[in-house]
Amino acid sequence: MNQIPDSHRDLLESEVATLATIGPDGRPQLSEVWFLAEGDSVAISLNTSRQKTKNLLARPQCSLLILDLSAPQRYLELRGDAEVTPDDDYRFAERVGQKYGSNLRDHDGPGDRRVVVRIIPTRVNAVDMRG
Repeated sequence: MNQIPDSHRDLLESEVATLATIGPDGRPQLSEVWFLAEGDSVAISLNTSRQKTKNLLARPQCSLLILDLSAPQRYLELRGDAEVTPDDDYRFAERVGQKYGSNLRDHDGPGDRRVVVRIIPTRVNAVDMRG
């Protein structure tokens, strides 16, 4: 199943998600990220100096977990592959910044570039263990 069910679509408005990538040593790396929902995929703005960006360019397999902070027994996991495309004009970064009230350029160092990381789900796990 690779579509997000209506029962968990509200989680796409959450403040943060946990992105899991595979590091150069083959071990998972977890990072909290800001994101925007786009249909049945999620997109993230990253700068090119970050290890998670380098991980995704080397191995696009990833997982994104969105935890319901008001009911931690409920979560949405998107497993899939990352499509990484340039965001040289910061158009996507500005949309993310609007959601979070931040200018993402402030998080970039000299020479950093922005990319859009779109997670294309191959599997969606919508879990609710509340009973």
